Amino acid sequence: MSFVFIDSKTIAKEDLESHPLEKGEYDHCLFKNGDFSNTDLAGFRFTACEFTGSNLSMANLAKTAFRDCVFKDCKMLGMRFDTCNELGLSFSFENCVLNHSTFFKTKIKKTVFRNSQLQETDFTACDLTQAVFDNCDLSRATFDNTILENADFRSAFNYSMDPGKNKLKKARFSLSGVAGLLSVYNIEIY
Repeated sequence: MSFVFIDSKTIAKEDLESHPLEKGEYDHCLFKNGDFSNTDLAGFRFTACEFTGSNLSMANLAKTAFRDCVFKDCKMLGMRFDTCNELGLSFSFENCVLNHSTFFKTKIKKTVFRNSQLQETDFTACDLTQAVFDNCDLSRATFDNTILENADFRSAFNYSMDPGKNKLKKARFSLSGVAGLLSVYNIEIY
């Protein structure tokens, strides 16, 4: 299979229906309303790309490189970011649904999650130093042995984490969210 190089191109839903995405390196590309669900993106490289209104649910991300990528208004159920190429792994998410995804052992410092659903998402052993969870639903998300130093949870909600099993130095929480830090102690807060 050949490996293509595509630079500064807009690839819309219609383009993908007539021509499946070729394996290769995509720089500064915009993907609009594409359906990548259950697609094999293994080994692809995306640098400074933006995905808007796209469905990437259950796509194969083995050794996929995401460097400085932006996801907006995307459906991303069951994504295995833990299988991505670790070199330069960086992205941000806005208005995305990332339920049942895993970031297990990834190093994604300064990642911004904004207005997104992260229900039952696995952040076990992840480095989320200086990450921002702005208005995010973290119902049943897993934080275990996770580095959350200087992370911002002030507007996040429905999270629960054990402060004794995570590194929380200088992490920021709202007063209303403190219950999510104390739930492990099975105490009642009024």
